[in-house]
Amino acid sequence: MAAIELAGVAKAYAGRESAYILKDISFAIGDGEFVVLVGPSGCGKSTLLRMIAGLEEITGGEIRIGGARVNETPPARRGLSMVFQNYALYAHMSVYENIAFGLKLARVPKQEIDPAVRDVARMLQLEHLLQRRPPQLSGGQRQRVAIGRAIVRKPRAFLFDEPLSNLDAALRADMRVEIARLHRQLGATMVYVTHDQVEAMTLADRIVVLSPNGVQQIGAPMALYDAPANTFVAGFIGSPKMNLAGGAIDVLGRLQFGGLAVPGWSNVAARGQDVTVGIRPEHLLADPGGPLRGRVALVERLGAESHVHLALPGVERPLVAAIHGEPPAVDSEWACRPAPGRVHVFDQAGRRIETDRAVLDEQDGRDGDAPARVINQQEVAS
Repeated sequence: MAAIELAGVAKAYAGRESAYILKDISFAIGDGEFVVLVGPSGCGKSTLLRMIAGLEEITGGEIRIGGARVNETPPARRGLSMVFQNYALYAHMSVYENIAFGLKLARVPKQEIDPAVRDVARMLQLEHLLQRRPPQLSGGQRQRVAIGRAIVRKPRAFLFDEPLSNLDAALRADMRVEIARLHRQLGATMVYVTHDQVEAMTLADRIVVLSPNGVQQIGAPMALYDAPANTFVAGFIGSPKMNLAGGAIDVLGRLQFGGLAVPGWSNVAARGQDVTVGIRPEHLLADPGGPLRGRVALVERLGAESHVHLALPGVERPLVAAIHGEPPAVDSEWACRPAPGRVHVFDQAGRRIETDRAVLDEQDGRDGDAPARVINQQEVAS
């Protein structure tokens, strides 16, 4: 296995400054780490993966695998295996032949190929399918064959390019479990590209959040969830996504939102600023006496959970609250309150503002001050 390092990596087409799709990308992936590159379509995440694989030339910067520079190293000599979105299986070959194909190309002795293929088939529960051809398989089975073909080569690292996007929701959930199990079993370095933040949150040791403007934040899934560096990350990580609405910091440094002085948050240095306030739907708590009171515009019933869209006076868009139990009726009046310590604040440039003192809400049942949450600045791209 091997660590992967990117230092100032850039990609441009036609050599024009305006044609840069990736610029100054720098981060390191540890040996055996599972890192997910996540972002919207068009942010360059698949291009970045292909640059690591050697399938795309880089315009600037350096890529190192296992400490060695590989900028000019051809793909076949980088020791990586890639799993593609469209499986890329040979339809005329059996499952056995598809898995064995890379070993045959590498001129591995036949007596070594057979046990290697059967070991991988057993790991992926493909033993009973070895003589079938890809058109006879389900989407999930085809993806397991593609993963098996990657595993059998015993690469230094695995690269996954949106491998589950062609599967239905149930199969995606099953394959997420399968890939997580394989990572634990193999202890391999894995780099995984997706636009689905649920996949990113459930699979990653660390997430690299990309936008068309580059790297926005790097960190463990719950670190990004609990302390997004900016409004882009706040709106992208989490399902359902975070509520973002206008607010202000008054002359005393207190946060004002929806006619409410938010308890437990203040920043004297930021007083007088207009800000964006972020509250996750699961952190809006039903409370008949709550300060956020409005009309229920819509209720989405999702089984154990319901999403209540609450239209508030003076707030441009309805807030979404995720609640359990019987939801309120549409067009009824309903009230809620933010959970203590769960309000996020961003400046006009979209950057996170930290509280400089955390006064616990009396409803939290505790006394005293709590330390403000601080983002690890080494994990945030400036």
